[in-house]
Amino acid sequence: MTLSPRLLQELRERSATILAGGGEEKIRVRHALGQLTARERLSHLFQDGTFQEIGMHVRAKPQGGVAKEFPADGVVVGTGYVDGRPVAAFSQDFTVAAGTLGLGHAGKIVTAMQFAGRAGIPVVAFNDSGGARIQEAVDALAGYGEVFYQNVLLSGVVPQIAVVCGPCAGGAAYSPALMDFIIMTRRNARMFITGPEVIKAVSGRTVTMDEVGGAVMHASVSGNVHFLAEDDDHAVALVRRLLSYMPANNADEPPHRPAVDIDETPDQAINELIPAEPMMAMDVRPIIARLVDGGQFLEVHADFAGNLIVGFARIGGYVVGLVANQSAVRAGALDIDASDKGARFIRFCDAFSIPLVTLVDVPGFLPGIDQERGGVIRHGAKLLFAYAAATVPKLTVIMRKAYGGSYLAMCSQEMGADFVYAWPTAEIAVMGAEGAVNVLYGKELNGSENRRTKAAELAADYRAKFATPYLSAGQGYLTDIIDPATTRWMLTLSLRKVATKRETRPPKKHGNIPL
Repeated sequence: MTLSPRLLQELRERSATILAGGGEEKIRVRHALGQLTARERLSHLFQDGTFQEIGMHVRAKPQGGVAKEFPADGVVVGTGYVDGRPVAAFSQDFTVAAGTLGLGHAGKIVTAMQFAGRAGIPVVAFNDSGGARIQEAVDALAGYGEVFYQNVLLSGVVPQIAVVCGPCAGGAAYSPALMDFIIMTRRNARMFITGPEVIKAVSGRTVTMDEVGGAVMHASVSGNVHFLAEDDDHAVALVRRLLSYMPANNADEPPHRPAVDIDETPDQAINELIPAEPMMAMDVRPIIARLVDGGQFLEVHADFAGNLIVGFARIGGYVVGLVANQSAVRAGALDIDASDKGARFIRFCDAFSIPLVTLVDVPGFLPGIDQERGGVIRHGAKLLFAYAAATVPKLTVIMRKAYGGSYLAMCSQEMGADFVYAWPTAEIAVMGAEGAVNVLYGKELNGSENRRTKAAELAADYRAKFATPYLSAGQGYLTDIIDPATTRWMLTLSLRKVATKRETRPPKKHGNIPL
């Protein structure tokens, strides 16, 4: 029996209609705005010839007994390969019914996410939608609920990356928020729960869309966005870079590429980056660049809570999550936002077996009534909880200051660090020298003719007696005190030795992190 040419022709015509999306005119409008179409985004993400579509012929739920002709029901879904590794993805098509979500639309997304869970592969989501499809009423809300539920089921099982490259309003914003990382394009994307019109109607305040839902605001103020992309192509490049540091799922090892030989050559350039005076700010980024392979560091949340730096890199070929105090911002003090930023990143790394390297230069938690009233205790406890709960390899380098509770919050030995190294410049104490001098020698200072000179002398004496790293090393709280020039070598060697770490915890459903 020969296949009917008519059937083949029908298949070709139907497929061509679906592939055309909302039509040439709408596609031209997208391109004029500097945006890719839904299919182009997937095409740029996946290797040529590897994309297989899921649910291409799904149609919208019939309204009044008539099915709407929405090509692919406004979302392109499927699987493909990114740099040789399988990935599931969906891309909402704004040219088709403004990318609005109905029950069929949501069902396609859920199918892809369920497949990702079974196959153990990452999920990438391109969000570009006008929101819930109003004519589908509660069915659209149910669709969102099913997507959110899958987001939570996959959390900690496979990596989930959201790209917000158009509107993402109301309930639609919660799916990206439930994923591991959000990338947002600078010009064309917006994400909010209530827009400027609603805010004005309720509060009388006039605000702009950029103030409420712009990419720059979310990257620097709200902290909802982890990466700011210039355009769709840049967003896709960021997705690729992120995936290059991640395992496919929580049962796989990260994509380590350990070097055969470890380079033991000291890097004297690091010593030149350390300020002579302990109270001077030290930019940690150049130090990170000296420690990681090829100076390649993918910073996460680069524009948010700059007093703490987090991101991915390789050291000696091993993928690591790096957490570092940045004393060039707020003296490196921990605050509410930095604590949230660090805790979230640490828990991601722990979920996917990515070793943690912590670089410490912290004077304490940021003082102030706004911090206290804002709940800095609760937020700081998140950082403590995240480090203590993490069972991945944990390496800590105390570069300079490590005072009080912030010493513990930056992964000390007592918080489960496997190796804790200190530079000779390290200061480990209950409190900083200046504060301690006021407490211990306040009366003596008040009677001094030259208070400033006397305070400096007493601070130096305090550091020598109570904050020297040799005191901590003598009590067994440090693995070793090292020459800063040998830090990269020591970290590489330690990562190799602890790569087979296995740690179990008491049986329980889950801990109760102080949210």
